[in-house]
Amino acid sequence: MPRGVIPSPNIWKFPDVYETENLGVDPDGVIETAMRRIHDWAGQTVVDVGCGSGFHLPRFAVDAARVIGVEPHPPLVQRAHRRVASFGAGGRPLLGVLGHRAPRRDERIRVLRGTAQSLPMQSSSVDVAHARWAYFFGPGCEPGIAELRRVLRRGGTAFVIDNDATRSTFGRWFQRALPEYDAEKVERFWARQGWHRETLDIRWDQPDRASFEAVVRIEFAPDVADAFLAEHTGATVDYAVNLFWRTFP
Repeated sequence: MPRGVIPSPNIWKFPDVYETENLGVDPDGVIETAMRRIHDWAGQTVVDVGCGSGFHLPRFAVDAARVIGVEPHPPLVQRAHRRVASFGAGGRPLLGVLGHRAPRRDERIRVLRGTAQSLPMQSSSVDVAHARWAYFFGPGCEPGIAELRRVLRRGGTAFVIDNDATRSTFGRWFQRALPEYDAEKVERFWARQGWHRETLDIRWDQPDRASFEAVVRIEFAPDVADAFLAEHTGATVDYAVNLFWRTFP
């Protein structure tokens, strides 16, 4: 594993459950709508930093000219390769005879092994950078921010999506699980870097209670997860996030 890579215990250990979680995060598309309002990537080049299993790559590829996923963890790189291999032109499944997927892939989507602090791409080659849950605590990710500046073209925009621990049910859970987390310190960090912050309210909506419980258990320690599940019924949680962003001149 490259130096400086911090393991992500949820998706690294439980990629199938994390896939279920991804499907239930922001079903109303609030985050994507806010991002497009700031910088629409239609016809442009997008990099997804810390792309994991590549969940968001086909979504960007619907109308982006080119999409690159960067991920350090080899098993997730392989999952992302398999995901994009089944997508055809326009980021949609390419169907062959009798509905079977054709073997060719959309060459506009690439997956590369790499880290946030050493992105495997040329300078000034990207229009939009997306990092979701990848710059988690702000301070300490300065090398990654420098890399975003390097790879973005003039007028390019970087987006970082992170938890807002100051509000919402999930935010309260996050703060209780990590009492040492200083949300105000993180916000001050991004402000010092010249980034903007937009607060968004989304839903964390799982298809059933069993899926909800499985997802909660990969996000929190067993005793903490038990406490949260005991106090919360149903399969949906209100969820506040921070959309940090900066357009580079």
